[in-house]
Amino acid sequence: MDVSPGRPRLSRRTAQVLSTVALVVVTGLGWWVQSQGSDDEGSGARDGAPTSSTQAEMPAADDDGIPYVALDQLPPEAAETVALIDAGGPFPHPGKDGSIFGNFERRLPDRPRGYYAEYTVPTPGLDHRGSRRVVAGRGGELYWTADHYESFERIWQ
Repeated sequence: MDVSPGRPRLSRRTAQVLSTVALVVVTGLGWWVQSQGSDDEGSGARDGAPTSSTQAEMPAADDDGIPYVALDQLPPEAAETVALIDAGGPFPHPGKDGSIFGNFERRLPDRPRGYYAEYTVPTPGLDHRGSRRVVAGRGGELYWTADHYESFERIWQ
């Protein structure tokens, strides 16, 4: 009988968990190293890209005359909603978030029906959806309204 002193074997589940933890650690370390940059790069921007929306030259308005607002100047819940849009969800109001925004007020550029989708931006302290929204266009443009479509600003990221 061949009895060799063996190493303890890991279960398949334990190996999966350890692999996931290692991936998260390596990814986080890579992000941290990349975010450090070097002081000889001036503002910290790499390859000409701004590191923050406030460092870029934000125009006053887009080509349609809609004023710009920097994402980091909006309430933190707006940035969270934009992150959910970028990730494809999940959204806090299924059936409402991601639904067609009809642009009936004609405050956004005229586009075919279905071009715009609306997303709720939660308002702390409210037990309903409130009036804050991000409206996303199929072309990647994002708009902010704090007053339920009475006015819009285009989000500068």
